[in-house]
Amino acid sequence: MTDTAGSPAGPEGAPGDRGAPPERRATQGPGAGATPTGVGLGRRRRRWLHSAALGVSVLVLATAGLGWAAYRKLDGNITRDTDAAAELERYEKERPTPLVHDAQNILVIGSDTRAGEGNRKYGKDPGTQRSDTTILLHLAADRRSATAVSIPRDLMVDIPGCRTPDGSRTRPRFAQFNWAYEFGGTACTIRTLEKLTRIRIDHHMVVDFAGFKDMVDAVDGVEVCLTAPITDPDAQVNLAPGLRTLDGEQALGFVRARKSVGGGSDTDRMDRQQEFLGALVKKVRSNDVLLNPGKLYPVLDAATSSLTTDPALASLRGLYELVRGMRDIPTERVQFLTVPRKSYTYDMNRDELVEPAAEKLFTRLRTDGPVAVVPKETERPASNVGDDRPDDPTPAPSPAPTFQGNTAAEPACE
Repeated sequence: MTDTAGSPAGPEGAPGDRGAPPERRATQGPGAGATPTGVGLGRRRRRWLHSAALGVSVLVLATAGLGWAAYRKLDGNITRDTDAAAELERYEKERPTPLVHDAQNILVIGSDTRAGEGNRKYGKDPGTQRSDTTILLHLAADRRSATAVSIPRDLMVDIPGCRTPDGSRTRPRFAQFNWAYEFGGTACTIRTLEKLTRIRIDHHMVVDFAGFKDMVDAVDGVEVCLTAPITDPDAQVNLAPGLRTLDGEQALGFVRARKSVGGGSDTDRMDRQQEFLGALVKKVRSNDVLLNPGKLYPVLDAATSSLTTDPALASLRGLYELVRGMRDIPTERVQFLTVPRKSYTYDMNRDELVEPAAEKLFTRLRTDGPVAVVPKETERPASNVGDDRPDDPTPAPSPAPTFQGNTAAEPACE
């Protein structure tokens, strides 16, 4: 009797299949890693693709993580001016009503505070906040033009009663414009300007000395044309005439110089500030900056680190929405001018508005009407500044009143 259940398998055959010939195994060459049917090769390919996909995923996540970290850093750089927002809310009923949907009016304030890192070398800090530069930036509703109007710091205006940093209230008074910032900060300045112009201020930005310098250095300097040497110990600047690329420190001296340049006139200083801002706009909008991430990030970092804004702008998203509307404005339509002014009747060291030219300008900005600027050498007679009529019988290309100023498109040196 034969016990088939316990029969051993043949050397190469199935159990109990003694008579079957041995099956040959395929011999693979070095590195083949698969059977002739491709089963092993497919398995190895899947493992490789899985590893590659995992690597790409890790790279994407790492990049996203770095991008998010950069976003959070830039977003967190901006200081929110909640105190000003709360104070303006208290006086909402007295504020002007916006007249044109989508038009924007932004108040840009250059603070000359000596407080903070790097600012004390520009003078003693008396413990008060001061405004060195104030610019009203109007963005047209169609975003086809931007008009920046300098407000003289010595302009005599009516300043309302304002809340001071210690919580007390000042009395209303007739005084020079920059006292409003010293009395009650941004909110007091906005209320004063709105009372003067009847233009609703939608947003505001405040930048100090250090922030200004960092922005200029972040774009590798700004090119300006100096028609005469500038030497001003108070502004810590010494510049030779000609075409010059100014770094942050030099640029700050250039826009601050007053006592030893142009007879000490604040009007001349505002002209230089406008010239410089036009050159800065041109540099930032150049492809060398906007299309170069290595240069763009330092600009964004410097800009956001230097800003104190209203809550609506105090984020990258808020600033992006603002800048996005400006990016397609031609440089020749980015205009700079000073509000029409003259020496104050009772004090030659103070200013007053020139009427009716000033009111014509304010009306244009309130209603989003066109405004044109001409260089100083082609300035109209005082009687025609702000007048819709041209100086000659040639028909004007637009009904825009003309004011002395410049644009971002003008070359540094002819």
